[in-house]
Amino acid sequence: MIKNIFVTGKPGCGKTTLIKEISKKLNSKIFGFYTEEIREKEKRVGFKIKTLDKKEGILAHIKIKSKYQVGKYRVNLKDLEEIGVKALEKAIKEKKIVLIDEIGKMELFSEKFKKAVLKALNSENKVLGTIMLKRNPFCDKIKERKDTKIFYLKKENFKKIKKEIENFFKNKTII
Repeated sequence: MIKNIFVTGKPGCGKTTLIKEISKKLNSKIFGFYTEEIREKEKRVGFKIKTLDKKEGILAHIKIKSKYQVGKYRVNLKDLEEIGVKALEKAIKEKKIVLIDEIGKMELFSEKFKKAVLKALNSENKVLGTIMLKRNPFCDKIKERKDTKIFYLKKENFKKIKKEIENFFKNKTII
């Protein structure tokens, strides 16, 4: 039986927008985190991590020091673990739908993050998240789970997928 829903697709296809819109509709039934771009003068310089109760930190930035790097961005494991991981643990404890945006290269530097993701997936909680498109052993195992459905998002199917996922979490349909 499906209980975990992940959205994947190319960068810029609307994954984060989709799950943010769905999380607004689910309101108090969902908790976790999402990421947002940090821009300075039309240029992306990093990413914020934000919880649904408005806690925020820096996930990655071009100007921070870190031994972890993806492209030009240095990854801040401290904020990921103190804000993101704690949000996942809170969602599990409070029996809410667990929101994870995203399981990607930056986040996978953190063993605490990976453990929290597996704890959420193995719990009784439903999970709504985004996951990177590229192959990766950790992500591939998630994508292959029998209790997990993966949606491939494109601009053209945004509305259809959004409706299908909303209906699933409102217990109207089984995917």
